[in-house]
Amino acid sequence: MNYIKEKAKSLPVTGEYDVVVAGGGIAGVAAALAAKRNGAKVLLIEKQFLVGGLATLGLITIYLPLCDGEGKQVSFGIAEELLHLSMKHGYEGKYPKAWLENGTDEEKKDRRFEVQFNANLFGILLEKQLHNEDVEILYGTSVCDAVVEDEKINYLIIENKSGRSAIACKSIVDATGDADICKFVGEETANFKQGNILAGWYYYHEKDKYKLKKLGWADIPEKFKTEEQKKLENSLKRYSGLDAKELSEQVTAAHAFALDDFLKKGSISKDYNLGTIAAIPQIRMTRRIVSDYEIDDTEMHKEFKDSVGLFSDWRKAGPVYELPFSCLYGRAVKNIITAGRCISVTEPMWDITRVIPVCAVSGQAAGTAAAFSDDFKNYSVEELQKKLQQAGVVLHEKDL
Repeated sequence: MNYIKEKAKSLPVTGEYDVVVAGGGIAGVAAALAAKRNGAKVLLIEKQFLVGGLATLGLITIYLPLCDGEGKQVSFGIAEELLHLSMKHGYEGKYPKAWLENGTDEEKKDRRFEVQFNANLFGILLEKQLHNEDVEILYGTSVCDAVVEDEKINYLIIENKSGRSAIACKSIVDATGDADICKFVGEETANFKQGNILAGWYYYHEKDKYKLKKLGWADIPEKFKTEEQKKLENSLKRYSGLDAKELSEQVTAAHAFALDDFLKKGSISKDYNLGTIAAIPQIRMTRRIVSDYEIDDTEMHKEFKDSVGLFSDWRKAGPVYELPFSCLYGRAVKNIITAGRCISVTEPMWDITRVIPVCAVSGQAAGTAAAFSDDFKNYSVEELQKKLQQAGVVLHEKDL
């Protein structure tokens, strides 16, 4: 590979914030709201032009469960707030009647606390909520680098239509989904070893109905696969989600995948039409931080003294997990914390923590911490827990 030297130039500092949240998916939205509600001046940076990430632009429109599948709610706070927001003006499916209309315990066991929402409406409602609470949003913007001095990030280098500039910041939440900022500043990270299989979810109109076609799925962690699944899925092309050319190939393949599937029922007509396709790659797991602690899927019902919230296993009933604060921050840089898909977990656990409710739980914890500290390893977890409890978060399973 050939290299050239880029001309050095002075960059204008175009803003100064207490908390900068990189990434406007559900984790980033939750982090930004939490930080603002705790008195911080907050900037949310998003490279697309709508917030919500995979939940909205990616058409993964299932707000997965806030409950354990056995009739008990486990995720609260912003995680519950955003579920209600997603269906403020209606829903597409999976209406959780028992949970919203005082159902019996038996009815709650039969229907998990989840909902299918409209992607476009939810994205606009999230944006409106952020603006109502005076969170500044910078769309069409990528974080390109960071300036680190004395183990702290002082500036993020960003690029957008206005050019290249710097943002001064006290604390940073990496909610990019790919741990991009952590990678820039030298935090230890790990890539998803299995890679992602092709997915091309899309919406179509058929007569008077608007339907979601779940074309392709996230891969099953290797340890849960049958021999037959291993043979089938190991033959499929994999995408890391961390290479520009590869991502372009994946999106092109997903478009062709969706078109071929749509045309199986015939060409468009007054009764059959292609609705919406994903505007971003439907890549679930890519890169995450490696911290002092990696939570594993075997640690269900385990109490952590530094828990900052609870979540369930969306795939099956029963397991409840506490989220340790030590999974959110790294070792190299004091004032960066992660949320959503970027947190420190094992590969089998990644498939559980990557979904909407857990992103909201980790985002609320990260944003709250960022509002009060620029040194997360030495921040009082007791103070953080108190703030989260005041915001309605339940920290330990024994307190349900």
